[in-house]
Amino acid sequence: MPANEIASHFTALDWGVVAFYMVFTTWVGHRLAGKAATVKDFFLGGRTMPWWAVSGSMIATEISALTFIGVPGGVYAAQGDWTYLQWGLGSIAARFIVAYWLVPLYYRREIYSPYDFMGNQLGEGVRRLVTGLFSMGAILGQSVRVLVTALILQTVTGWDMTWSILMIGAFALLWTLMGGMRTVIWTDVIQFGIFIFGGLLALGWLVNALGWSEIVAVNRSFVTGDGVAVDKMRILDFTAPWENPMLNYTFWVAIIAMPFQNLAAFGTDQLNAQRIFCCGTPHEARKAMVWSSVSLVITLVMLAVGSGLFAWYQIKGMTPAETALFAKDANFVFPTWITTVVPPGITGLILAGAFAAAISSLDSTLAALSQTSLSAILGRKRVEGAERSGEMVRLSRIAVFVWAVLLSAFTIWMAKGHAESENKNLIDLAFGMVAYTYGPLLGVLLAAILPGRKHLGGIIFGTILSVLVVAWIRPELPRVLEAFGFETGWLVESRPQIAFPWFYPVNALLTLACAYLPFGKATRHEPED
Repeated sequence: MPANEIASHFTALDWGVVAFYMVFTTWVGHRLAGKAATVKDFFLGGRTMPWWAVSGSMIATEISALTFIGVPGGVYAAQGDWTYLQWGLGSIAARFIVAYWLVPLYYRREIYSPYDFMGNQLGEGVRRLVTGLFSMGAILGQSVRVLVTALILQTVTGWDMTWSILMIGAFALLWTLMGGMRTVIWTDVIQFGIFIFGGLLALGWLVNALGWSEIVAVNRSFVTGDGVAVDKMRILDFTAPWENPMLNYTFWVAIIAMPFQNLAAFGTDQLNAQRIFCCGTPHEARKAMVWSSVSLVITLVMLAVGSGLFAWYQIKGMTPAETALFAKDANFVFPTWITTVVPPGITGLILAGAFAAAISSLDSTLAALSQTSLSAILGRKRVEGAERSGEMVRLSRIAVFVWAVLLSAFTIWMAKGHAESENKNLIDLAFGMVAYTYGPLLGVLLAAILPGRKHLGGIIFGTILSVLVVAWIRPELPRVLEAFGFETGWLVESRPQIAFPWFYPVNALLTLACAYLPFGKATRHEPED
């Protein structure tokens, strides 16, 4: 088997480095975590975390193994290029909006999540609604990151995909239970350093071996088997949406759709927002958010690595095992190159960093899911009122365990769907999955901020309508229906042709508009203290 042949390059020294790295990172995270004696300690790090550590944690969570593996794989694919970099325009703009508009709103009261803010403004029913949306989005989005890391483990070990996923879930559960957000943030900072080291090492190795001018020449003169010329280092694409509505990586998507996506990601997704609340003051939270824009530099490095890998295999050729594996999925390219080319020991360090990064991203999700679900089930006042209760911390840990099991199970199901899918682009998969929830979450947040009378029934209606619209376009619903024996040809044929990024602004505005519909009672908000 190709995977077993490639796995044979992963030596005992590499395994030793991986084991040492995981033990060392766990020990450091535990030592720096302190004792999570209260709910505030467990979920907010006691609000004593330095802004630079919070910013590094945000970058590590955003980048994760998805960027480390998915971006080079996307460039290597036949039609791949650098147009993904355009999305950084919307990302940076959104970070400044969150930093200077949302952070001051969130710090007016001591809250644990954006959903507390929305609940204060629109009522307990809305709090439970958006908490449910976040939980669904976290399972959908985070499962892709776990899948990416499972692909790495499968490449270097030859293990079954299911066992790889369960291994990642077990480590993430351990890290989360150790000490809550302090452990999460400090281990994220370590992964951030390894990411930079691994990316720069790979790029330096490729440039030294091939020369940057040769890499550029190979990438700019590529011709596909169909005779189509592809500039694999193209950055800008000004194709208008009406000319080709299925394109994901265009300038117009970047400046119109992606600000909505990133506003939702950093302003409503507890996975990122929870880090904001770990800072001591809004000024420090603002600095952490703005400086997290450095993640764009890492994305640029990984795009260059993707071009370097493409040139490497074009010039030096591939073994039959590599040819078969890359034809199956281009996302195997980078982990395969690391395993077969980079010297033993360094190979183990880089792949341990990617493995640990996925775990740090997953433990962040588990902590966020635990906090929001307890707040929704027990009520925010009960959770905060018992914040020094050992019983509440115990319930938090139980919730973490339950979410770890659910997330691992969903990832196993998604892995089977990815293996059967024609589109192997993991970036598309990750952003497409969160399209279900990011639009309505941002719409509810805007409803909580903007003036006018809103109604719970309208908000619920807009949310359900938004989710159904995405389900109509995305491939997951037909896959679920087919599993239960339903015919789905009519559903597939009725789909409109539109790229998923446009659902971020469309569904946000749709949910906001529906919030003003006179369905049911008007929402009531809690008065400011």
